Amino acid sequence: MSERNTKILWNIVLWLVLLTMPYWMSAVGGYTGLATRVLVLGLAAMSVNFLLGFTGVLSFGHAAYFGLGAYGVGMILKYITPSTTLGILVGVLVGAIAAAIVGALIVKLRGIYFAMVTIAFGQMFYFIAFRWNTVTGGDDGLNGWRRMPIDLGFTQVDISSNGNTYYYLVLFLFAVSVGIMALILRSPFGRTLLAIRENERRARFLGIPVERHILIAFVISAVFASLAGTLYALLNNFVDPRSLHWTLSGNFVIMAVVGGMRSFWGPLIGAAIFVVLQDYVSSYTQNWMFFIGIFFVLIVLFFPRGVLGIIRRRLS
Repeated sequence: MSERNTKILWNIVLWLVLLTMPYWMSAVGGYTGLATRVLVLGLAAMSVNFLLGFTGVLSFGHAAYFGLGAYGVGMILKYITPSTTLGILVGVLVGAIAAAIVGALIVKLRGIYFAMVTIAFGQMFYFIAFRWNTVTGGDDGLNGWRRMPIDLGFTQVDISSNGNTYYYLVLFLFAVSVGIMALILRSPFGRTLLAIRENERRARFLGIPVERHILIAFVISAVFASLAGTLYALLNNFVDPRSLHWTLSGNFVIMAVVGGMRSFWGPLIGAAIFVVLQDYVSSYTQNWMFFIGIFFVLIVLFFPRGVLGIIRRRLS
């Protein structure tokens, strides 16, 4: 089978699995909420991989935009108006604005310096949420709100009580997001990002404005992370400062590396493994991260292309 046909078959199987997930999750010991978490965290991991895998820039601060999106939708629903749609839009906008400001300040940094400064800015947002008790709820989190039905004009979509309906809303937004991401990566801009990843000095020599491209990629990546944050908050009807902490950014990086850092779908596979392992192992021990850490080390040592790389090798 040719590589093109293999990719088409893989995409068909993947989307069939995602479309039918709520109907077979219970048969394997899962539940719809777990499937929704896989999609949401998969989108967050793919947003990090957009920057890391396709641009070659490592950010350990993407939880900041994930968390800003989460707080944005929560505050709109609690303090402003019970509109899920407006909450999602505001959450994504807040994350995008924050990323544009932070990105403009750090875009000239590279390597470990870039990664460390993203942690510093992320922790700044974390401590604001942690200390601003009167607005964010502090360590107790922002509660007292819930996702509301979406009014389409001619009908309402009840996502407030029906877990399956909310799953398919998340799946729709996930599909739109990955479609946009794929179009960007296949565009001349996306090819330029790959050139920067492979050899930044040569790209600069060819006249490519490297800093501008990295800044745009950083903001695009943060937009997808913010969208994932809004969906995660709506899933739980709750948000707390841990959604802004740098350790969550580390989890996103782990998901991307475990699944396959330079592959498009690898981070989704990594997120599925991470979420399912966390859910299963944490039911037996609080030290679930120890086992995920061992799995991560084994993947990095023996399968540097990730789980998706193993699958592709078997199929080839």
